[in-house]
Amino acid sequence: MGDVAIRIEGRAGRITLTRPDALNALSYEMCMAIDAALTRWARDDTVALVLIDAEGPKAFCAGGDIAEMYATGRAGDYSYGRKFWRDEYRMNARIAEYPKPVVSFLQGFIMGGGVGLGCHASHRIVGATSQIAMPECGIGLVPDVGGTLLLARAGALGVYLGLTGARMGPGDAIRAGFADIFAPEGDWEDMKARLMDSGDLARIGGVAAPEANLAQDAALIDDVFSLPDLGDIAEALSGRDNAFAQKAHAALLRNSPLSMGCTLAMLRALGPGSDIRQALSQEYRFTHRAMAQGDFLEGIRAAIIDKDKSPRWHHDDLIAVTAAEIAAMLAPLGADELSFDGMEDDK
Repeated sequence: MGDVAIRIEGRAGRITLTRPDALNALSYEMCMAIDAALTRWARDDTVALVLIDAEGPKAFCAGGDIAEMYATGRAGDYSYGRKFWRDEYRMNARIAEYPKPVVSFLQGFIMGGGVGLGCHASHRIVGATSQIAMPECGIGLVPDVGGTLLLARAGALGVYLGLTGARMGPGDAIRAGFADIFAPEGDWEDMKARLMDSGDLARIGGVAAPEANLAQDAALIDDVFSLPDLGDIAEALSGRDNAFAQKAHAALLRNSPLSMGCTLAMLRALGPGSDIRQALSQEYRFTHRAMAQGDFLEGIRAAIIDKDKSPRWHHDDLIAVTAAEIAAMLAPLGADELSFDGMEDDK
């Protein structure tokens, strides 16, 4: 299809996003085409590894294509959005559990759906332009596409990244567990050629990563973002006379209180032994309800449709969100629970 090129080259199954003018945003059709290719290649002995990349310097993938999701949701039809999230999440699980190596090349913006596509790969390569983020709380959603698992594994740093939507450069992305290898982007085509020719992961290469900028504020992040609830975190930030803390506090004041409260609860619920399916199942409980009961439609209106940057969230302040409301957004869905039935690569 026109928005994604899927083929076998040498020893590699290749997936290339080909809509750079749209920052390679993922549509439902793209997700389904990618999932089908991964399913085929898992059983194809000629494919030694999968290589995922994207055209254009600006973005590997800046998120999901939500225009149709917004339009149908505003009309009171939530089925399309639920289908999109359900099937996208199954694709994310397939990548994370894939029986063959998956190598992703992550340039420019990698956000939301781009994290789900590129950051569950077994070998994740970043360069100087890479900017990775999970900014969903700013549009009334929660970090999803399995992002909560990556964030939970990063501890207090993950809580900071999930609540504020802060961007990670390449050094921070490696430190936080969203990437593995730094390599100059001018070397990437040669690296891809070697991988396609040999199917040998030893041919990836890489150099020392740049400094992790967030490391200089690690003590503050650990102190504040390990606090038990959202109100405590906000209060601690407001009491710090420090530019980093003030910027983080401002982000909390902008974002959806309900989304942040649910994000914090989701990250706390994912323990050391949690896996991708547990994370995605929990995320789907929220996204299944996001349009009917959450702030998602209002967040998209303010950020993308009207672009007034003035969302009218359901809650006026951070501490207005109750534990009961959070529990209701994350409660089991019964027959609508996310299912992984029929996936050939079941664990």
